[in-house]
Amino acid sequence: MSETAERHGADAPVIYIEALNPTGVDFKELWQHRELIYYLVWREIKVRYKQTIIGAAWAIVQPLMTMTIFTIIFGYFAKLPSDGHPYALFTYVAILPWIYFSQAVGRGTNSLVGDSNLIKKVYFPRLIVPLCAAIAPMIDFFFGFLVLLGMMVWFDASITVRIIGLPFVLILALAASFSVILWLSPMNARYRDINLTIPFLLQVWMYASPVVYPLSLVPPQWRFLYSLNPMVGVIEGFRWALLGASMPALDTFAPAILVVGALLWSGVVFFRRMEPKFADIL
Repeated sequence: MSETAERHGADAPVIYIEALNPTGVDFKELWQHRELIYYLVWREIKVRYKQTIIGAAWAIVQPLMTMTIFTIIFGYFAKLPSDGHPYALFTYVAILPWIYFSQAVGRGTNSLVGDSNLIKKVYFPRLIVPLCAAIAPMIDFFFGFLVLLGMMVWFDASITVRIIGLPFVLILALAASFSVILWLSPMNARYRDINLTIPFLLQVWMYASPVVYPLSLVPPQWRFLYSLNPMVGVIEGFRWALLGASMPALDTFAPAILVVGALLWSGVVFFRRMEPKFADIL
């Protein structure tokens, strides 16, 4: 007999808290904890810019400085093509989703470890932790997007009706980062050296994505394999929606959607199976 039963009598109720679907997502439960999602996202933003000199302006400085360096090195010296667009604008359109993705994956990998005290003391859907890590960098993205609109005016790049497709591409970027976090954050909770490999992984991943060069430089026979990188579809989708580039071919965009879908589904299954062990390994 437990201490609770001894203290309150043999008929004292015993409450077990367990997931109804150990390999799925309880959207109703996530919605019930929407205020916690808001709080964790807001906390992430405040912590990121706490005690900084220029504060949220870093969300603008980082992509601008990256664009300037890439333009000088790859546009001016290496003279990489930009599909007829000004190289600065061509690169900046790709830098925005890439910085969002890299920030989300970088922070999200360490999200479970960072919130270990909360996870071990309070019950809430654990999927909220990686989800908030994927959502928070969106704030930086929107600040950088305002600069992009100014650059489009400066370079006289007209905004077309294609921009209505941008939210769908942005959702794909969010899903891609979330799916990667679902895999890496539980692995990092068990093996802390995973977090040490992330900077190198993201650096390699960036050059394996069409950030500083156009997709047209990739040989056609390698393009399908290359497009298994989900960020290829995301970046090409951004360029199509904002720069009027040609519509990404089916063999470019479809692999990104399929890979993200597979990573997202398998990531949820993996995360939920690891979830009962979080309190022991964190």
